[in-house]
Amino acid sequence: MYEKFFNLRELPFQLTPDPRYFYASKGHARAMDYLTFGLSQGEGFVVITGEVGAGKTTILGHLLSTLDPTKFVAATVVTSQLDADDLLRMVAAGFNLNQEGLDKASLLIRLHNHLKAISARGIRAVVVVDEVQNLSLAALEELRMLSNLQVGRPPSLQVLLLGQPQFRDKIATIDLAQLRQRIIASYHLGPISLEETSDYIRHRLTQAGWRDDPELADDTYPVVFRATGGVPRLINVLFGRVLLFCFLEQLHRIDGPIVAKVAEDMRGEFEWQPGVVA
Repeated sequence: MYEKFFNLRELPFQLTPDPRYFYASKGHARAMDYLTFGLSQGEGFVVITGEVGAGKTTILGHLLSTLDPTKFVAATVVTSQLDADDLLRMVAAGFNLNQEGLDKASLLIRLHNHLKAISARGIRAVVVVDEVQNLSLAALEELRMLSNLQVGRPPSLQVLLLGQPQFRDKIATIDLAQLRQRIIASYHLGPISLEETSDYIRHRLTQAGWRDDPELADDTYPVVFRATGGVPRLINVLFGRVLLFCFLEQLHRIDGPIVAKVAEDMRGEFEWQPGVVA
């Protein structure tokens, strides 16, 4: 639709995480540093938390796209309300292991044998759990026990946990003291700054083939920042709507008043109030 009007190759502000659009803000780069540090250590848990829309899943996609397949094999689990046994099955499925009809003991044996097999080839396993705040205490404890299935040195299994801020409260409980003691790195991902908001918008447009159409006035970015609070997903939502508005109005220039109008319209439609436009 509007991508043709602006001669773009694709929609630049889609909500589906895409590692090609990874933008290394100061916070996102720091989160990547913590994740890569954890992988370099080869053991324990790394925890990355952040508000909804902060870009945790995009970071994850970028990390997985950079892993050397000759050195790592990853199982990704996006959790809902999984119990302990279902979590194990999801991990097995993530490693493409057949787990249908197996009891828990047999499933653990299969996972252990899988770790031995890949370790013998010099490969390390990585279990990535996204939306980890949804896991029950029992499932988190099962995840800790799973990390005990180590084979030789260096350890063959690494666990990366990504979730919303409430996971920090959960991990602080006495019930998860043993898991907490295995966390070797932890980072909370906040919103991006005003300057980074400008760079983020231009980065995504450029990735989609932008050649200064639409033209972006300097006062565009502060209004976007105030309206979204610097949350990347909200920037995507708002700026996608701005581009649509300009297409419908046949405009090839975006400025602060246009962004403010679109943000005001969105608040009227959905009671969308991430920030204040002034």
